[in-house]
Amino acid sequence: MTMTMAITIRHITPADAPGFHDALDSVARERRFLRLTSAPPLERSQAFIADNIAKGNPQYVAVDTGVLVGWCDICRCDEPGSEHCGALGMGLVLSHRGKGIGRDMLAATLDAAQSRFDRVELDVYASNTPAISLYEKSGFTHEGRRRRAIQRDGRFDDIIIMGLLFSQSLPQPIPS
Repeated sequence: MTMTMAITIRHITPADAPGFHDALDSVARERRFLRLTSAPPLERSQAFIADNIAKGNPQYVAVDTGVLVGWCDICRCDEPGSEHCGALGMGLVLSHRGKGIGRDMLAATLDAAQSRFDRVELDVYASNTPAISLYEKSGFTHEGRRRRAIQRDGRFDDIIIMGLLFSQSLPQPIPS
């Protein structure tokens, strides 16, 4: 558990589902950072949290005076041969950005992920330069770009693909 200002960074619990749902909905409705434009039904948020807990996927939240204001999670890839990979997702409500809370959530989540994953990957909109900077400072590298991959409100944006390897002693790729 980490503290930033009056913010607590901690593991998510099933009781956090309504707050997680509200924070997700707030960020999604901005229509700038997530593919979602609103949160799915509360039951799906509850199932997502329960699944992450059951699978041991790291999922942290930021709480300000009892109100959940952000989340960061890494979900294991279930595809055969990619089980060593996790996909990172995170969000922070508008009122709490630019205060180091995202950095602290990401650090806690990555710290927990090191013993569970060899690789963490993410997609981020090219227009989201604060997030890209945070990911770069946290060790993620650029791996690719999907040009004009999203169109929202009449505007196109590229999606940047980034990855982080925890171990440099991974097996080498098979030559083709």
